[in-house]
Amino acid sequence: MSTYSGMTATTDTDCICDLRSDTFTRPDDAMRKVMASAIVGDDVYGEDPTVNHLEARLADMMGKEAAVFFPTGTQSNLAAIMAHCGRGDEIIVGNEYHTFCDEAAGASVLAGISLNPIKTEAGGEISPVSVAAAIKEDDPHYARSRLLCLENTVGGRVIPIDTIKSATKIAKDNGLSVHLDGARFFHAITDLNCKAKDLADCADSVSLCMSKGLGAPVGSVLVGSRELTAQARRNRKILGGSMRQSGVLAAAALYALDHNIEGLSEDHRRATLLADALKALDVGDVKINSNMLFFTPAPEHHASLHDHMKKSGVMIGGQSPAMRMVLHRDINDESLDTAIKAFQSYYKSL
Repeated sequence: MSTYSGMTATTDTDCICDLRSDTFTRPDDAMRKVMASAIVGDDVYGEDPTVNHLEARLADMMGKEAAVFFPTGTQSNLAAIMAHCGRGDEIIVGNEYHTFCDEAAGASVLAGISLNPIKTEAGGEISPVSVAAAIKEDDPHYARSRLLCLENTVGGRVIPIDTIKSATKIAKDNGLSVHLDGARFFHAITDLNCKAKDLADCADSVSLCMSKGLGAPVGSVLVGSRELTAQARRNRKILGGSMRQSGVLAAAALYALDHNIEGLSEDHRRATLLADALKALDVGDVKINSNMLFFTPAPEHHASLHDHMKKSGVMIGGQSPAMRMVLHRDINDESLDTAIKAFQSYYKSL
């Protein structure tokens, strides 16, 4: 089931702890201040200094030549795929990865690129054997295998760098490029305790989301070679993603890079605290991966548990059978304690 299935909209101002996703984070006062004072220009002309600074900084941080600022991660991924592939080409992608499951098949619908999903292993990786088997021979009957599309983290699962490299080697040896969807890239390097360049070096291009774990309100940045990012910038225009005085948004991303990376380890710590509390109740399976956990209550408790938590000021996902809960920078120890007590009170009342 999709990550987004069962999620309900709310305008409830009494929400104390929103566990549905890290996309619900809001810019704090300090971030809003730098947004308000950002120096801006027209980015379509390449004249927004704050956007230019963000792109240069992330390119350097990732060990790449250049970068492009996008309004969304979906558009960043699609623009990258279009830069790597032409119509009639094919990308090989994990069957659980966002580019296959949750981006509305944009590569096929808009760019004429075939999506070839292969089995994702238990750790979130795709095996070198599966990659090798998926690569098609050069035959006019087949789509042309051009790109291996990876992801890290995958449902919160952090994939070790050596594991990724074993799959990318097969792709490279067969003439394929590699793209990494790094929607939660910074959670991955926090868990791996490595430098950003170490993980980014696994791929030719990387899409980095600023609006999830890092807490900026909008934006993703694609990094790669000058040639590829130049084509991606053209693709951004084609896809309607070019922005004007977007330094207001880039300023938030720069602030997040300066102030919010270190706090990601706290998200992982709090996810462990919540998982331990649910395990102690012994009322369903609990799995934890970095800042995410998946709780599978008995089917008859889904609706009533959801209602009870909402009345307690806690929002949880409505996915079934396992509901996803995501820890993020807008959840502190006090609000997490509210969530834990709400779970406890529900099950004690049965």
